[in-house]
Amino acid sequence: MIFSLIFHLFLPITMTTTLASSHLCHCSVHPTEGLIVNCSSTYLPALPYLSRDVAELHLSDTGLSTLPPGLFDKLVGLKKLSISENPFHCDCGIQYLRNWLVKNRDKVTKEPTCASPGVVTQKNISELSEAFFSSCSKPNCANGIYFIATCAILLCVLALIVYTLRLAKESTITLYIDERHALFEAHSLRSQKPKHRRRLSCLKKPEPLETPLLNVEPLPEALDTQQQHNKRDTGVKKD
Repeated sequence: MIFSLIFHLFLPITMTTTLASSHLCHCSVHPTEGLIVNCSSTYLPALPYLSRDVAELHLSDTGLSTLPPGLFDKLVGLKKLSISENPFHCDCGIQYLRNWLVKNRDKVTKEPTCASPGVVTQKNISELSEAFFSSCSKPNCANGIYFIATCAILLCVLALIVYTLRLAKESTITLYIDERHALFEAHSLRSQKPKHRRRLSCLKKPEPLETPLLNVEPLPEALDTQQQHNKRDTGVKKD
């Protein structure tokens, strides 16, 4: 309690010393609203230091053309903001203000508008579309890492396919054929190219075919000799 009272007593003095030294802004502490900083209708060459406890901030008609990103993020106690009637140049530098206005419409007393360029003159900054800032997007490191990882995976897959094809090209196949297919012509399994030929190995070699017996007729001389021998044998038996 005592610390809070001392803080509210000395904070306006500090802020007034910081801001009023240039006769730019006026600071006051409202009993219920809190710290109020009013810089309206004064030319600001640069934004003054702003305490995180600022509850109301009036920056209307101060000649501001842009705002630094993250300006309002640290003002955790901000409840009301007036920032209209400023010549804002709506380019990539105004994107932060546009996004903040879209999320905090209830805190803005009057919508600020664009003074330039001509295509968006007098248009509310909060009404600028995402497409208007499409050229302002910064490269995302996560997207870059994902792209590199995807390319690396594709290269590995491609290398694996090439290695598999080369291995299949240089490999040989040993084919085992059953006995009943032993007479199958091995040359039908060979490739047209000599380097692609396959070896053929069989379980059993084919047995040689039986040679048929020849029907040979005896010569006439052999028949006569045989008859003479038969007659001689017959005469011997009669004696």
